[in-house]
Amino acid sequence: MAHHFSSNNPQMPDPKIEVYRSFLPGKSWVLFANGTCVVASDPASDIRAQAIDILRLHGPVHAGTDTADFNIVDADGLPGKIITCHHPQILAYVAFEEAPPGANELVIGLMGRARRDLDAQELSVVHVEQQKG
Repeated sequence: MAHHFSSNNPQMPDPKIEVYRSFLPGKSWVLFANGTCVVASDPASDIRAQAIDILRLHGPVHAGTDTADFNIVDADGLPGKIITCHHPQILAYVAFEEAPPGANELVIGLMGRARRDLDAQELSVVHVEQQKG
């Protein structure tokens, strides 16, 4: 069973929205149901469709290829880590509170990679951050 990290309560927005707003100031991006974010390369176009295409093509994880690789980035001032991958527009955020107690960076990185893979299968958009101009 898939575990979604977004809130079912419309009064409680997904906390990852604020995380990505602070990590990507001034950028347009799309958030998927499991926490993967795709940064828009052409903010003047339909960034929702653009993000779905990018994640469909570049999000799935295939063992033994560069799609399985990831890097862990400190999210300055945020209680978690940003997980990057082979595609520069795709990010995942893992809050420390979501990880098992005592989890090291490898575990957190694998969690972010798993979210990207799941979002690439489901392609369920939960938020579009469109910058004006």
